[in-house]
Amino acid sequence: MSLAMTDEQKMIAEGVRGFVEKELQPHEDLVEKLDAVPDDLFRELQDKAIAAGYYALNMPEEYGGGGLGASQRCIAEIEFGRTSRALAMACNRPAPILKACEGDQIETYLKPTIRGERWECFALTEPGAGSDARAITTKAERRGDDFIVNGTKQFITMAMRADFIILFAVTGMAETPRGPQKRITALLVDKATPGITVTPLDVLSNRGMKSCIISFEDVRVPARNILGQEGGGFAIAKSWIFSGRVMLAGNCVGLAERAMGIAAQWANTRKAFGQTIGQYQGTAFKLADMATEIHATRLMVLDAAAKMDAGIITQREASQVNLFGSEMVGRVTDNALQILGGMGVTKDMPLERFWRDARVERIWEGTSEIHRDIISKDVLREFHA
Repeated sequence: MSLAMTDEQKMIAEGVRGFVEKELQPHEDLVEKLDAVPDDLFRELQDKAIAAGYYALNMPEEYGGGGLGASQRCIAEIEFGRTSRALAMACNRPAPILKACEGDQIETYLKPTIRGERWECFALTEPGAGSDARAITTKAERRGDDFIVNGTKQFITMAMRADFIILFAVTGMAETPRGPQKRITALLVDKATPGITVTPLDVLSNRGMKSCIISFEDVRVPARNILGQEGGGFAIAKSWIFSGRVMLAGNCVGLAERAMGIAAQWANTRKAFGQTIGQYQGTAFKLADMATEIHATRLMVLDAAAKMDAGIITQREASQVNLFGSEMVGRVTDNALQILGGMGVTKDMPLERFWRDARVERIWEGTSEIHRDIISKDVLREFHA
């Protein structure tokens, strides 16, 4: 299978990169200073993305989305990775799980999200349930035609801007061959519903793209707002989880390439002891390692995306690309900062921001430790005694 970029992929890459460089990157310093994207700027960028055709790229064409498959979308994600996530969010690529909307959910949630009229957030993680998602305790108890929700979600991206929440909650217990197991259900919850409180968190990475705590106290949600089937939350979440891991690695490629470019330019101009520092192996070999790891990650992303399109990607493969990409961008940004020396840690250069932003990549779509656990268990099963 050839992983060379097609003409269509090249066109997507050139278009999105041009949009990112012209419309998004000029606002990075403002977002970093304010730790926010002002509402008027956010809407302006959103409108520009819609007009340019770079909004809801991953959603079905029949509902007004871009209709891109994973192989095309990953190319766009690499380019969106070249700017801050807070700004890239203005070009929303809604959670793939929304494709499970049925009936009036399509008109109420899916289509308005694709048009940019509504925003979603994905609420699975809790204070006591991060990597172990089945440990969630938020409950949705059935009362007639409604569910009553109580619990807390944590590290929910952009919840302060969302109009509705894709909520995962326990709706009961089921008997399985392995014993009793929680029935976890996805619900579409309008954020304006009484009993919901959103509190932004102050975190190290990605200024302007807030992680939040969402509290639910006796929140009434109509049973018709079940997304998919009752008890089938994890089944429909799988597409979101795999997609998130592969596209995260794509973002890491874009960020790493930008960091490497800045470091290489510096190495070509900065002089020490009578020659440019790029002439010294201590610097040059760092650039060689960067280029090699970035190229390897790009190939892994393209391969995983093609398997997503074919419906054959495995949990192990999704974890492998996430693990390698997230750790790669950490090494690249760290070495790029090292090449710039003291200037690398100043606010005059963007590398200290890249370095901070890269740190969370090893955590939020599954920690490196969890991915290694998934991968190693699969290897041991494959070569069992």
